[in-house]
Amino acid sequence: MGGIMIIAGEASGDTLAAELIRAIRQSRLNPPLSRKNSGGQIEAKFFGAGGPKMEAAGFDLEIDLTRHAVVGIWEVIKQYSHFKKIFDRLLKLAYDRLPQAVILVDYPGFNLRFAKALKKMVRNSSGPFSNWDPKIIYYVSPQIWAWHESRIKQIAKDIDLILSIFPFEKKWYADRTSSLRVEYVGHPILDRFQSTLEDTRQNDTENDKRLFKAILLPGSRKKELNAHLPEMLGALQELKDIDSWSFNLVIPNETLLPIVTSWMNRISTPRNFSVSCGHLERNLRESDIAIASSGTVTMECAFFGVPTIVLYKTSWITYKLGRMLIKVPYLAMPNLLAEEEIYPELIQDDATPEKIHEWMLKFKNNPEQRRQIQRKLKIVITSLGQPGAAVRAAGIITDLLNPRLESRQENITHVI
Repeated sequence: MGGIMIIAGEASGDTLAAELIRAIRQSRLNPPLSRKNSGGQIEAKFFGAGGPKMEAAGFDLEIDLTRHAVVGIWEVIKQYSHFKKIFDRLLKLAYDRLPQAVILVDYPGFNLRFAKALKKMVRNSSGPFSNWDPKIIYYVSPQIWAWHESRIKQIAKDIDLILSIFPFEKKWYADRTSSLRVEYVGHPILDRFQSTLEDTRQNDTENDKRLFKAILLPGSRKKELNAHLPEMLGALQELKDIDSWSFNLVIPNETLLPIVTSWMNRISTPRNFSVSCGHLERNLRESDIAIASSGTVTMECAFFGVPTIVLYKTSWITYKLGRMLIKVPYLAMPNLLAEEEIYPELIQDDATPEKIHEWMLKFKNNPEQRRQIQRKLKIVITSLGQPGAAVRAAGIITDLLNPRLESRQENITHVI
């Protein structure tokens, strides 16, 4: 028994959790969290739900939750019974294996409910013959500052520690509750790419004869691709000087290729058009602009200094509910961090081929505007602090689980 249970439900969470697993393995762990491998070395036990990257990091993958990722309130409701079975299976897994800690990675619609149910189960099972009381850790703060702020009281009851990746979040929580521990560890994006933002951009030689390169990032879920690809591909049809452009559509994995192929068969693509599975870093380095689904990828576009047109479309009911609940002025995180619209946002009815095309031409024909965006993006990325997010998170977690270890406070200073 013991070990660490982790639940991550999307591709981005799979990456975050895999990085954290590797960092924890390099930390000193107490016996309930560890076991000896064939070489006699101590290694942590990790199990639960996640994805292939976590499994490659030595995670016991009970459920590949990344295969079931959906977006939108209505879409989740339609698959309620399916997710309820997964939820109950994971709750039973926790009770059977009695982990010392449960780390919930992003995925708030599922994970916040799981934390509440788990705490309730622990309280109901406590007694003289049961002392199981796992620490519940949330990695990547649920964005309740954007919507549903009223959840903070329940979160404070259910969560022992939040590990934040954005600098403003610790103060936001502290201003609203004193009973919830929140630690800012920095943003993992700073560890994934070796070079700085200044090194990633090629010279902006707008007067040469090279093709102007656009990267298309429609999302990581089937629903997102089906919503965004027709608008993106439609925008290309509007271009009069299409031979001066090149386009690369990037998706995270090959399972999404049939959707891409289907839309390419319906909407003709230009001659200078290619599709890539993965290799996001290489493609962003080579791109002049991006057309991207709102989400984690907008921060990666920001890191590489790529002027980006952000779009997002979802079901009508999800959009209406979102309009009522969301309290922040922007969807794209670079805009939120900058407190201004660096990236244009085309949401729902505004996400049309005509408006995407209009912004594509603005970016191409105005090199000074592109340079100004890049200067602002540099400020945004600098505000995230220093590399080492996963290492700092691992240090805080191991300290929490084994108070006998000396303090690692020095590892979490100078982040901001």
